Amino acid sequence: MTILARNTDTIVIGLFLISMVLVIAAVFLDSKLLVYESVIFLILDAFFIWFFRDPERIPQGFEDDIVSPADGKVIDIRGKTVCIFMNMHHVHVNRAPIAGKIIKMNYKKGGYLPAFFKDSDRNERNTIYFESKYGTVKIVQIAGTITRRIDTYFNVGDKVVRGERIGMIRFGSRVDITPPDEYILNVNKGDSVKAAISIIARRTSIKYNHNSSAGV
Repeated sequence: MTILARNTDTIVIGLFLISMVLVIAAVFLDSKLLVYESVIFLILDAFFIWFFRDPERIPQGFEDDIVSPADGKVIDIRGKTVCIFMNMHHVHVNRAPIAGKIIKMNYKKGGYLPAFFKDSDRNERNTIYFESKYGTVKIVQIAGTITRRIDTYFNVGDKVVRGERIGMIRFGSRVDITPPDEYILNVNKGDSVKAAISIIARRTSIKYNHNSSAGV
């Protein structure tokens, strides 16, 4: 089942109400212009319903596998840090890469360069550290050109379930994830990944018999 991302229903409902008001006004005033305007708002509303979609996800792999925190494309790998770019057509809800406790969160203001630029490291960002029984996982939510808001659903001290919704970056943006040292990466640059579905990294001390490609 697909639902709307948290804190986005006011936008969708607001646009729908504006469209309905314009329809009523068009009837009373016999105005074709108002009809056209109402259609524009309905189309815009339909776009936001699609963009803010938040489909249910069942986390894949084993409990110690680190799943992707975002839908998107791996645009860079820096050491053990995987950079995932979310384009306009991707689901923008972020999910917990592993079960654990949020031990640190650091929000930093910055610029709004395109999220796929290397200089976007100076952009507005929110860094979250998850402490799990397998080590600490760090993710960084990075704002993009259009993005002006990073929503986070949890606070320091909260516990999260693997694959649980943890926040959202509106419009084009990026999420970086760094697994613990004992993990090996399971993705390559250019891979497409899905939040809670694709396995980003696995523990080196465990041997698996199944395919280790991205998304498995």
